[in-house]
Amino acid sequence: MSDKLAEFSAFRQRMNERILAEDNQVVRRFFALDTQTYKAGALDVKTKEMLGLVASMVLRCDDCISYHVAQCKQAGVQRDEFFEVFSVGLVVGGSIVIPHLRRAVDFLDKLESGEPASPECADHA
Repeated sequence: MSDKLAEFSAFRQRMNERILAEDNQVVRRFFALDTQTYKAGALDVKTKEMLGLVASMVLRCDDCISYHVAQCKQAGVQRDEFFEVFSVGLVVGGSIVIPHLRRAVDFLDKLESGEPASPECADHA
């Protein structure tokens, strides 16, 4: 894992543990809700992660984009499917999404080259 990816993952884990150690039920419930949202239900995990990736692109959150690219890859999303997801994000979000699309494709290329990576968005528990 690259230093940047390892640093990102370690920071996410450390800070999630730190945040969840606080006695705040709202934060704990939100983290739990986020976790529950991406579990299989009427929609499968793969579909939910693709939806999360589109939303993250439109909101222009690189941490979330990386998280959902990794989760999509783990859920079995293929390269041609990624580019359809990227297309939806680009059409919905407009040209301002292009820099985030570049970083998403760069991250996907790294995952596909066998570089182990599991960065996760600090907003996703």
